[in-house]
Parts: sequence; C-alpha cells; structure tokens
Amino acid sequence: MKITSKAKLSENGQVILDSLQKAVTLALERKRRLGHYAVIWQDGKPVMIGEDAPKASENSASSEAGRGF
Repeated sequence: MKITSKAKLSENGQVILDSLQKAVTLALERKRRLGHYAVIWQDGKPVMIGEDAPKASENSASSEAGRGF
C-alpha cells in the first residue's frame, strides 16, 4: 500500500513514512501467508479482506449485538 501526500515531507519524515509503509506491507503479507484476514480502510470505511474474512451479514449481526451495552 502506497500513500501519497501533496505536502513535501522532510527527509526524516520521508524515512519514517517509508518505514511505516514497509512494516504494514510486511504485516499484511504475513497475514496473507498465514491465511488470516485483515481489516483495512477503503473508500472511507473499514473493510475485511482475505479468504477467511467474515461475511457482511455476519458483521452486521455482531455489531448490532454489541450496541446494547
């Protein structure tokens, strides 16, 4: 995943951004290899990706159950 910014980053800022992007890429690749799903931000909302990701109907049922607290 590559995020671009319109603002020019300092040299240190760019090093930090590159390190964070590498860490996220490695974590997502590890999850993929292990067969785990991941939650990412896409089109302004969280999305679960991966073969074992819960289905949309499962998500809404579990989130509605948690609203009673």
